This record gives sequence, C-alpha cells and structure tokens, in this order.
Amino acid sequence: MTSASPVPGADLHAEPDSGPGVEPAGTSSAGAHSATAGDGPQPTASRRSGRLGLEVLLVLGVSLGISALYSWINFLDIQTRGGFRGATATLNPSLNPRAWVDLSYQLLGLLNGVVPALLALLLLSRAPALPGFGIGLDRLRLARETLQGLGFAALIGLPGLALVVLARHLGINAQIQASGLADVWYRYPLLILEGIENGVLEEIVIVGYLLTRLRAMNWPTGRAILLSALIRGSYHTYQGIGGFVGNVVMGALFGWWFTRTKRVLPLVIAHSVIDIVSFVGYAALHGRVSWL
Repeated sequence: MTSASPVPGADLHAEPDSGPGVEPAGTSSAGAHSATAGDGPQPTASRRSGRLGLEVLLVLGVSLGISALYSWINFLDIQTRGGFRGATATLNPSLNPRAWVDLSYQLLGLLNGVVPALLALLLLSRAPALPGFGIGLDRLRLARETLQGLGFAALIGLPGLALVVLARHLGINAQIQASGLADVWYRYPLLILEGIENGVLEEIVIVGYLLTRLRAMNWPTGRAILLSALIRGSYHTYQGIGGFVGNVVMGALFGWWFTRTKRVLPLVIAHSVIDIVSFVGYAALHGRVSWL
C-alpha cells in the first residue's frame, strides 16, 4: 500500500458498450445490414471481448503487471537466500549524488508512472465514453469524496501500519525504509508527488480501468475483484508476505467499493494520503523514534 516499485532499493457496473452496429441476439442479418450500411463489418461479441482482453494485457504490460512479475522474482530470490528477516526494502531512493541529476531522474520516474494511467483514461474515454471516463473521475462530488477518501485512508492506513510492524516482528516482511532520498531541498515536495503518483497509477489502472474492462468482458464481479486484489498484492511482494496480504485486503475493499459506486476518486485520494503520510512521516521521524 506504499510504493508499487518491485525492486528493494528503488512501490461497474456500467453495462458493456458493445459499440455501434453490433448485431444483438435475434436480429436478422438483413436488418443489421440496413442499420449499418456503409459502416463495414462489425466485430462479434467474442471478438470484441478478445480485443479488450488484449488491450488489458498490454496496459498491464506497460505498467503494474510487469512490476508484479519483477516483484515475484525478487520475492523468490530473497526467500531462497534466507528469507525476509534480514531484508530491507528502500522506497524512493536517491538516484544520483548530484542534486540536479537526481531530481531530473526522479521527475522522469514520476512521468513514467503517470503515463500508463493517462493511457487507461484515453482508452476509457473511447469506450464506455461516459462522463468522468466512466469511473467517476470528476469533481461532481469533490467535497464528499474527499472526506470519503480521508476515511478510507484512516481505515486502511492504521491497521496497515500495525500489520507491517507485526509482519516485520514475525520475520516475514522486509524492513521498509519509506524514503531513501537524501536530505535535499526537494525531498518533501518529491515525496508528496510520489504519493500522489502511486494513488493515481494504481487506483486508475488496477481498479477503475481493470474492473471496467473485466465487466465489459462479462467477468463475474467477485472474480474480477479477486484478480484486481491479487495483482495489487503481487507488485508488493518485494516487501514480503505481510505486504502481499495487506495489499490484497486493501485491493478487495477498494474493488468492492468501486463495483458498488463506480467512483474511483475517493480511492485515489485515500491511496495518495496513505503514501504521503508514510513517505513524509518516515523522512521526518526516522532516527527520532525507535520503531522506524
């Protein structure tokens, strides 16, 4: 529930849009031809589902799906070298000792994290092509959904912190350093932007986009939520078993919320707040309290 980076040291119910001209069951081919004359052949439901499935794989392939694979490899590597009791996962590390070079790399990393979310929004703007990209990403209920997001942050963040501490005590989680940035002038602004980037990327892609597409492919709601939650947990396995379990629970709760409300904005706010508090809090308190 912090960074989606897998490398230690580096974190709907809208009805499927069948598209114009798709022949519904029971419609004669002649009637369909007259209704779509000049539009060319239209994809069948199975072909459209296949195209959406390929689209989903490609979006995950340029974003969190690949992170999940890296994270599982890293998990197996650590487990076969003695386990997580002596492991450390450093989030948001410095990338270069020269400040201007480091800042340049950090800003490029932020851009690299946001682009897949923008790609998902572009695809959603074409289908289902509804207000708020069909996932409730708008300002219609901004005040209410900000409060909901803060409530989610408290509901998830406090038990999540307790789980991290417990998992570390049991030796099944790495020691998490939530900020590896040097004490430079851009440290805190960058950590805030990192938290927002994680919230935007993960909630738009893994909840809003993925669950919308799986619904359009006629996946059962429960199975779609489970897949979304497992992917979220998978790209956190670099933290250990505790990171996996905690993020699966978070993903299941967020997925359930989205399937009932079709509103992703509170989830983006909640995730961003959790990560900002984790990153900034660690940077400010590390070395000053015994349990960090």
